[in-house]
Amino acid sequence: MTTQTHLIHSRRFLPLFVTQLLGAFNDNLFKNAMVLLVVYQVYPSEQEGALFSAIASAIFILPFFVFSAIAGQLADMRDKARIIRIVKAAEIGIMLVGATGLLLAWQGILTKPMAVPLMLLALFGMGVHSTFFGPIKYAILPQHLRTDEVLAGTGLVEAGTYIAILAGTIVAGWIPIEWAAAGVLLTALAGYMTGRQVPPAPPQGTVDPLDFHFVRASIDLVKRTVHDRRVFLAVMAISFFWAVGTVLFTQFPLLVPHVLHANKEVASLFMVIFSVGVAIGSMSVNALLKGTVSARYSPMSVFVMGLFVVAFVVICHLWPTQPGGTLLDTVGFLAMPLAVPLMLCLLGIAVAGGMFVVPLYAFLTTFVDRTQTSRTIAANNIVNSGAMVIGSLVVMGLSIAGVPIVDQVLLSAAMCLYSVYLSRKLVAAERAAA
Repeated sequence: MTTQTHLIHSRRFLPLFVTQLLGAFNDNLFKNAMVLLVVYQVYPSEQEGALFSAIASAIFILPFFVFSAIAGQLADMRDKARIIRIVKAAEIGIMLVGATGLLLAWQGILTKPMAVPLMLLALFGMGVHSTFFGPIKYAILPQHLRTDEVLAGTGLVEAGTYIAILAGTIVAGWIPIEWAAAGVLLTALAGYMTGRQVPPAPPQGTVDPLDFHFVRASIDLVKRTVHDRRVFLAVMAISFFWAVGTVLFTQFPLLVPHVLHANKEVASLFMVIFSVGVAIGSMSVNALLKGTVSARYSPMSVFVMGLFVVAFVVICHLWPTQPGGTLLDTVGFLAMPLAVPLMLCLLGIAVAGGMFVVPLYAFLTTFVDRTQTSRTIAANNIVNSGAMVIGSLVVMGLSIAGVPIVDQVLLSAAMCLYSVYLSRKLVAAERAAA
């Protein structure tokens, strides 16, 4: 905790932390405002809503798959602080497009032919933004922090990210659409200003020429990264974790109106609980490990996460229907007998998930040469995004086939079991290396 407090007050860390926090907040303010608007007003049927949610997830993830190799090369070959400034400037333009889409939808002007495509275009742009910022936010830490500070810094970044997700989710669920449109623009401007305060982080080692052939560069990047078995297994385990997360995040906004018969404020409450849980898990595992980079708690964490997912699904099946198709508000939802057990299961999923994934990210920046950290994160993003796209496509297929939303969530529990297998192998590789 002392290390974490020290880092928060340090210019080596604070500007990056705040810039990342604002970016995550803006992502989620926009995404949740868009999804809630579309699911509750534009496509209110369960099948249409599920299909749109899956398409939106795939659109956001696609840039990670296509551009991560170039992003990783740039981050290792150029000053990371300069790239942050460029990326945050681009966010202002992206959010201008997104805000226009939100305002058109708010006014009911050309909602389906223009407003929805504009919002999806901005979502794709934010995916590109996150693709280029993602490798930097972790890879810059070993460059600015001491070795014994890296795990604490990673935990703070992860916890801060989910606190920002929490804030963005709360705001998106409770403010009018026109306020959300103004909010995404103002947040983008604030992110640009804080990004300018990040200290220089010049390239380390030999600067190689960029390879803009994204297929060749992606394959080469992954091959060069996975030679260390610990890094390879960490990448695979993180990928399955985010595939699980894609399924859950795709279905949560739909479970609330169609299974739990509650309004969008309750959907925001779910995302709040999830974000708080991941933040708690991120900080808890750092305290347990005492700054040591180790995956020894990961197998049990993801196993417990799977158990909570199964319990969550069981409670959803027991949830009573509402008379007359009415939707519960927050007070009405909390008054339901099964509400507290359901929220505890959701919190358990999130806490266990945070404890699982944070040490794995620390592996990616600790056990590779510092000249390769950004490319390692980028390689991880390529594999992660491939897993998440597959998860989104599976959800789309299940939705088209008419599989109920609540049963689709069980897919994530099955994926948790494979993550247990991968993380156990990672622990074994860690012990062998020691």
